[in-house]
Amino acid sequence: MKLAALFIADLKRDSEATRHVLERVPEGRNSWKPHEKSIELGSLAALVASMAGWVEFMINTDEFDIAPASGPAYQTPKFETRAKILQLHEESLERAIAALTNTTDEHLEKPWKFMARGHVISELPRHINIRDSVINHLAHHRGQLTVYLRLTSVPVPAIYGPSADEGQEAFV
Repeated sequence: MKLAALFIADLKRDSEATRHVLERVPEGRNSWKPHEKSIELGSLAALVASMAGWVEFMINTDEFDIAPASGPAYQTPKFETRAKILQLHEESLERAIAALTNTTDEHLEKPWKFMARGHVISELPRHINIRDSVINHLAHHRGQLTVYLRLTSVPVPAIYGPSADEGQEAFV
């Protein structure tokens, strides 16, 4: 199987779990956070919703500077409604799939740089960045978001198996 096809399958399969979590994000609580050092709920939800879209710039650019010295830092998209966060997720997934559909394994083996203020943080083959910085990283932040749901008394959806709120019936 080609790398792009593998990543498309991974993203599509995980998108359902991501969608289930994003469907539970409470409206009007974007600024809530469990601790002063934590990211706000709205920013975390937007991050989870938009991460699949990172594949597009990993394929279509040779580098990304998250905080360029000569310009504004990357900003996670903002949203006000659950419908908007779900739309952001769908659009991000579509961009990722389109970019993957139009690339080759040879291109995915070429290096891609992640930078901050002009300094290289990492330079790895694109396929490693997609696996580590998108797919694995997305699973991490989606899990973090389920903890936020629990702490705001929102039922946590079943993802890889039953949750305390959704038992076996969630898989029927």
